[in-house]
Amino acid sequence: MSREGLASVARSIDEVKQVITTLTDEEWARPSGCTGWSVRDLVAHMSSNYKETVDPSPPPPEPLNLPAERLMDILVDLRDGWTNEQIRDEYLQYCDGALATLTALQDEPLASTVIPLADLGHYPMHQLADAYAFDHYCHLRVDLLAPSGPIERDLPPADDALVGPAVGWMLAGIPQMQPGLEQSLTGRIRLVLTGIGGGTWDIHRDGDAIVVGAPEGDADVTVTSDAHDFVLWGTVRTPWRDACTVEGNDQVAATF
Repeated sequence: MSREGLASVARSIDEVKQVITTLTDEEWARPSGCTGWSVRDLVAHMSSNYKETVDPSPPPPEPLNLPAERLMDILVDLRDGWTNEQIRDEYLQYCDGALATLTALQDEPLASTVIPLADLGHYPMHQLADAYAFDHYCHLRVDLLAPSGPIERDLPPADDALVGPAVGWMLAGIPQMQPGLEQSLTGRIRLVLTGIGGGTWDIHRDGDAIVVGAPEGDADVTVTSDAHDFVLWGTVRTPWRDACTVEGNDQVAATF
């Protein structure tokens, strides 16, 4: 999926450029769809990630053993005194270089080199493209733009090539991003995502591991949702019950 993720990131970068270069001061200050962050905080998150990808800050004297979300908060907080223009310009300065870095990570030996991503787990470096595909799709199409975000702008409709890698990253993270989650998996769940970026996957337990893969045999419960909606409820932005239909053992789905 990672080269597809790279293409998704490239498209999202172009779209983010279109939006952030047209924001008014009032729009920069609006609350975003990402709880606790304004539009400027949201863009600062994306710009700081790209800056760190291209030009990493020196490591602190003592390692920061913090969750990934808290590390992201710190980068945003460091930009509190910046102007809107400085945040915009940081994104524009580093986004193309970050894309070049992600492109280089698709080639060996880097591609298969596994690295830790704070508390999110360990991933081969080529999958960073998928992570950024998810990050940009979610923050732009969910948190920034209407109807779920505060900004009205016209962009081309999303399609499989844009949404698929974002969904793929979320599925790839299920076995690692929540330690102990396997204890809540009491049966085989068939996840059916419809619409653009959709597909069908089974989520089941193998010992202490969660496996996400192609459908096989009978499932205890089938959960069906639109793929775009999965980005919202899968990140707890909306309740899953509001977006999903459940056929089979409801308790297996609800517990997980």
